[in-house]
Formats: sequence, C-alpha cells, structure tokens
Amino acid sequence: MIKLLSIADLVTLLNAMLGFLALLLVFSNEFQLAAVLILLGLLADGLDGMVARRLGNGKIGEYLEPLADMISLSVAPLSLFYKMYYNTVVLQPSVHLFLGVVIVFSLLCSIIRLSSFSLLKEKQFFVGLPTSASALFLVLMSYLTSEVWIVLAGIILLSVAMISPIRFPKPGLKVDLLTAVFIVATILLDSMYYNIAPLLLLAALLSYILLGPIYLSVKKRSPVSGEGHTHN
Repeated sequence: MIKLLSIADLVTLLNAMLGFLALLLVFSNEFQLAAVLILLGLLADGLDGMVARRLGNGKIGEYLEPLADMISLSVAPLSLFYKMYYNTVVLQPSVHLFLGVVIVFSLLCSIIRLSSFSLLKEKQFFVGLPTSASALFLVLMSYLTSEVWIVLAGIILLSVAMISPIRFPKPGLKVDLLTAVFIVATILLDSMYYNIAPLLLLAALLSYILLGPIYLSVKKRSPVSGEGHTHN
C-alpha cells in the first residue's frame, strides 16, 4: 500500500494528522493550540494541491484527500467550536440542543460536500463553498470569541453554501500565497494588536464568500471571456 502513495499524499496525511492532534487538544481544553494546528492543516491542504500539480497525484490521492479534510476541516473545527461554547450553553437546554443540531447539520453538509467533490470537480471554480472556508470561519471565531448566535448563524449559512450549486472561483497562486501569509500572521500574532491578523483574514474570507460568485458571474458575461466559458 505504501507504494500507492505520492509525495502529495504524504502532505495530505500530514493534514489528517494535524486535524487529529487538534482534536486531542480540544478534548484537553487547549483551544489555542488546537486552533493553530487546524490552521496548519489548512496550509497543508493547500500545499498538497500545489505538490500534486507539480509532481502528480498518487493512485489513492483522490480517495485520501476527502478523508483527511473530513478530520481537519470539519470534525476538528466543529469540535473546537462546541467545546469553546459548551460552558455558555450547557445551562440552557434549548440553546444547547440547537447548537448540537447545527453542528450535526454542518457535519452532514461537509460529508456531502467532500464525498461529491471529485464528481463536481472543475478547473476554474468550485461548485459549492469549499469546506476549508467553513473551517477557517470557525477557527477565526475562536480567536475573536464572538457571540454564540453570530457563530451559529454563520455555520448555518456556510453549511448551506457548501451543498449549494453556487459557484466560487478557485484562487490563483498569488491569492493562495497571500492567504498563507495571513494564516501564518494569525498563528504568530494571535490576539496581538487588537486581533488585526484574524480580522484581516476574516475580512478576506468574507470578501471571497460574498464577492466570489459575483466575480464569476461578471466574468462569464464579459465578451473577453468568450462564449461557452463553462468551467466550474
């Protein structure tokens, strides 16, 4: 089985390992370290794609990536959110129940999204919001410690977007590198300087979610892009 792995697959396994370690830290109430590992998992998730484009995919890479992403981009961030807000809602049964329902709903949307990714894969856009966007939102909320209802509303909207037919553009290399810089800055600066790094990263994320589909729509209608431009 080892022979089936490529270098890109090893990066994917690193992503899974980081997600699992983040889960262990969540259970140990080490929320800050867990958030850091999830962010590192996001970097690994982006890196495995770059490596695969340069060196090629392994034979099991297509099956391996959704499994790794399920751990690091869905289960770990949702667990982090639940544990962080547990003491806030545990004495309010109705709110606690609603929180549980929202988390399960998001988990199911992630499963649907990740399992269908290879079937809906396109070169220039994603069909449905990438799971990484939802994971990043949850981690940033852990840095900003927002009101629980704001986070719950965000989870619901992003979960629906993940399984929607809405098209989101695939970022280019420059955008990926800029995002990586923001993620590293968030890890290093944490809540320093009035949470400037997490806030900038959140602003970039929200801009992508809100403006990305509009950008694709305008690009499709533009005469320069030509008729019949049907990439994702």
